[in-house]
Amino acid sequence: MKIILQQNVAKLGKAGDVVDTSDGYFRNFLQPRNLAVVASQGTMKKREEDLAQLRKKADDAHQAAVELCEKVKNVGTIKLSAKAGEGGKLYGKITNKEIAQILSKELNMEIDKRAIKAADDISFLGNYPATVKLAPEVQAEITIEVHAE
Repeated sequence: MKIILQQNVAKLGKAGDVVDTSDGYFRNFLQPRNLAVVASQGTMKKREEDLAQLRKKADDAHQAAVELCEKVKNVGTIKLSAKAGEGGKLYGKITNKEIAQILSKELNMEIDKRAIKAADDISFLGNYPATVKLAPEVQAEITIEVHAE
């Protein structure tokens, strides 16, 4: 039986996929949980329309991420001051949360701390490279400059 998945189903496929399953699996598991519908001519047409809308939405989100990436690249270097002891070792560490807060202030936009990947553990004074991943294929390189207070 050909069906169209409405949601991701483990070991079967992603939402929108057309797959073959047994009648019993569809009737007893997938249909009661609204995970799939029968692949009729009408549902196939609706699937194509839904996929077109999803592609447009994904393209818009990608374009917004590219624009934000350019703004992040224009920031270039983020300067942080922290208390440091002898040898330039910081009291504590600079976290992605702190970097995200400063970046958010400079851009007037919310940046998620999970999007920031610092190359090294920031526990000494100096310059550190970091990557801000805004979308699967969109990322910006920035420099984090840590100096003593």
